[in-house]
Amino acid sequence: MRFRSIQRILGLLLMVSSATMLPPLLLALWFGDGSAGAFSTALISVLVAGALFWLPVRDQRRELRVRDGFVVVALFWTVLALVGALPFALAEQPNMSFTDAMFESMSGLTTTGATVITGIDHLPKSIQFYRQELQWLGGMGIIVLAVAVLPMLGIGGMQLYRAETPGPMKDNKLTPRITETAKALWYIYLGLTVSCAGAYWFVGMDVFDAIAHSFSTVAIGGFSTHDLSIGYFQSEAVEMVAVVFMLLAGVNFSLHFVAWRSVNPLTYFRDSEFKAYITVLAFAAAVTVAYLYLSGTFDEFGDALHHGVFQAVSIGTTTGFTTAAYFHWPGFLPVMLLFTSFIGGCAGSTGGGMKVIRFLLLFKQGMREISRLVHPNAQIPVKIGNKPMPERVIEAVWGFFAIYVVCFTVMMLVLLATGLDQVTAFSAVAACLNNLGPGLGEVGFHYADINVTAKWVLSLAMVLGRLEIFTLLVLLSPAFWRR
Repeated sequence: MRFRSIQRILGLLLMVSSATMLPPLLLALWFGDGSAGAFSTALISVLVAGALFWLPVRDQRRELRVRDGFVVVALFWTVLALVGALPFALAEQPNMSFTDAMFESMSGLTTTGATVITGIDHLPKSIQFYRQELQWLGGMGIIVLAVAVLPMLGIGGMQLYRAETPGPMKDNKLTPRITETAKALWYIYLGLTVSCAGAYWFVGMDVFDAIAHSFSTVAIGGFSTHDLSIGYFQSEAVEMVAVVFMLLAGVNFSLHFVAWRSVNPLTYFRDSEFKAYITVLAFAAAVTVAYLYLSGTFDEFGDALHHGVFQAVSIGTTTGFTTAAYFHWPGFLPVMLLFTSFIGGCAGSTGGGMKVIRFLLLFKQGMREISRLVHPNAQIPVKIGNKPMPERVIEAVWGFFAIYVVCFTVMMLVLLATGLDQVTAFSAVAACLNNLGPGLGEVGFHYADINVTAKWVLSLAMVLGRLEIFTLLVLLSPAFWRR
């Protein structure tokens, strides 16, 4: 393990991350909202800490190995969450404990959207913006951004990229150079953000809200500048803009790049994962709308339509915006919607969950096993887009699913042991591990009232979900540390 190289990178990344405090600091000074001291203290502290890490090992130029990449990713997400918590802990409003500040920071960076803050409407503008900014930066992955920047500082990025990006398509590069790949992804991400902000502003949001909500929409985060989330605006046009950009952000960004480069929208419909993604969300939306109308939850079909479609897309893509208290809807709907978040977005998107491609491979593998019962000697490949998938990929997906279930079960049992009821414990772990945000029961509106132990367990669930479990758990393997 090249610890000195890891220390050098961590120091550089900390110094770069201190710049994230600058925009909210300028806003605090502009609005005079009393938070300038918190942001300036955090900025200076992080910059100095990064310099202290970097200076003793600044001459280390050795290339990272894959194992080093995993350590950097795990360390950086942990350290960055601590760094991100500083303004929350230092600011007079909201007056937060360290646990709450850490929870809010982790929720933002992992684009989970679970919050412990109440009275969001009355927060200083700089704090409101900072919450949204955390989600935007976390959306595409801090490490992918670093991959585009660090080569200029003499640090190779392919190892970081492989440790950060999820799914069986992780080794498919859009361009020959990893730096160009990261830049291509960020151009798409930035373009979607600007388009989303413009659309929100066009349909009636003010400039501040439009920018703030574009950050959390494209990041599939779910933080809002209002307690009532998107429901605050009481606008079907705003909701439809959110639906469009949540759907786009849940698609594999590599697919966006290929479609844009070929100038051919039909590229999307040639992709098996995209077709499965749209099918799942369309089915969930249709069931939700029909049940809301037939059960009398909404008297007008139009109300059932826009609330049903919005919540199905928001929860299915793991964004977590709300227009209504969906957790109080009748029958099986809240649980069904929560289960759609287990599937989540496409691999290579800003969405959470297990990812559509894994769900698709699990389904196809299950169907293959049924066929093998009838034809035990047949050679039946699992295909995605008429392309046979290697058995190694199938094994990896089953391994991920098994570890996912084990982690989910253990964390839910721990939450139950802390005194939470079954509905709250189950939905809280599901919402945090899938990077969704709002749950059921006590965590429907917010997470402020649950106990401290539960908040730390759920913070771990968020980062496990964001890094897709293996990236962290591999560090616990004795084989990882063996020479």
